[in-house]
Amino acid sequence: MGCVHGKCCCGQYPTSSDGENRDFRESGPCTGQGKHILANRSLDCVVVPSHNFRLEYSVLTQRGHYPETPEKENQDSFCIKTQIQNNPNVHFFGVFDGHGQFGTQCSNFVKNRLVEILSGDPTLLDDPLKAYHSAFLATNEELHNSEIDDTFSGTTAITVLVIGDTLYVANVGDSRAVIAVKEGNRIVAEDLSHDQTPFRKDECERVKLCGARVLSVDQVEGLKDPGIQSWGDEETEGGDPPRLWVQNGMFPGTAFTRSVGDSTAEKIGVVAVPEVSMVQLTPNHPFFVVASDGVFEFLSSQTVVEMIFICDVNLKKLISFYPDSSVDFKSSGTVASYTDPRDACSAIAGESYKLWLEHETRTDDITIILIQIKGLSNSGANSIKVRSGVNIQPNALKIRKGTPDTFVHPAAGSEVLGSLRSDFSDLHPCQHNVSPDQSPGRVIPSPALPLPSVV
Repeated sequence: MGCVHGKCCCGQYPTSSDGENRDFRESGPCTGQGKHILANRSLDCVVVPSHNFRLEYSVLTQRGHYPETPEKENQDSFCIKTQIQNNPNVHFFGVFDGHGQFGTQCSNFVKNRLVEILSGDPTLLDDPLKAYHSAFLATNEELHNSEIDDTFSGTTAITVLVIGDTLYVANVGDSRAVIAVKEGNRIVAEDLSHDQTPFRKDECERVKLCGARVLSVDQVEGLKDPGIQSWGDEETEGGDPPRLWVQNGMFPGTAFTRSVGDSTAEKIGVVAVPEVSMVQLTPNHPFFVVASDGVFEFLSSQTVVEMIFICDVNLKKLISFYPDSSVDFKSSGTVASYTDPRDACSAIAGESYKLWLEHETRTDDITIILIQIKGLSNSGANSIKVRSGVNIQPNALKIRKGTPDTFVHPAAGSEVLGSLRSDFSDLHPCQHNVSPDQSPGRVIPSPALPLPSVV
């Protein structure tokens, strides 16, 4: 969800580029009939020797369907960088959703520079939270000072840094990371990030303190009372969401409260300070997903997790186990008939496109990275050897002095480390008027899916 006219407030869009270091093909366009055209997608694997497990990952990116701007290119980009600092236990996954006239350039600039700055930070393994914050702010400043005009253009960024068996999730904007958790006989989706939009009361109040007017388009146009500062939730009111405006103008109209770039919106509180969460992986975590908001506009996190999980089990038994599931197993467009994780990504993209076209005449760009966690056990969990000759004990990772923009993900079924925080008191106050008690993510409408006993 971007600015007023779909993704932005501007006109034409320049060309996008591929993700970093990955051989893949972008999926073809979606037809007016909602038929999703599949193409080649990547499937790769990397070992995490410190805990003797591996990450198998697949990525798919899909240009949106834009009848009014048929030449518009995919503004999403992604970055997959393994063995950060030549360390076999440190890996990076990121999705960047550009918006505005120069959104493609912004997303590609950020996907390249963010990981470069992180990789070059000698403190990364000692204090990943501080390194993450510094990298986002430095990337934002470099974008402002680059040849790219980010006056009304920018990008969201959802990134996951894997260090041993710990995930550090840094989010700016409304893209999302989700992890699947085996909880008893159920598979449950847990959001690792919280969408940063004016629907969140803490974010709404923060940008108001920075001078933003928060109004929906109907309120700006006088169709609704601008004095009403309650917009329900994103699930029910996403068609006319609250947006950010300068005090005496009809711009920028962003529907997000944080981004990289967007120098005009930055003056009213749209900052590049990431919210960072962390979670320690356990054998109850089969996979996690990093995706742009095009995936989640009409699909809940729970539904996405169910679709990925279903791809590994038998269709007939699924129908008997889950007669009331939110997923239509028999539909030719679902993932239930697939056994390849690349097909799971394609099915999610296809289902997202179908739902977009049922509600609107266009679709958003869609990018999804699926990372499967294979072979993780509880053995060897007492130490994480992420640097040559150095063992980092879990307790050594637990205590830091903090910023309210950093929080520990309260994952059910997860072994959660203590809060890792860094002191950034020298930053602008508009970047830190956020309550430590983070608002919950979107309400998951579909029921948690029980785990079947499939042989």
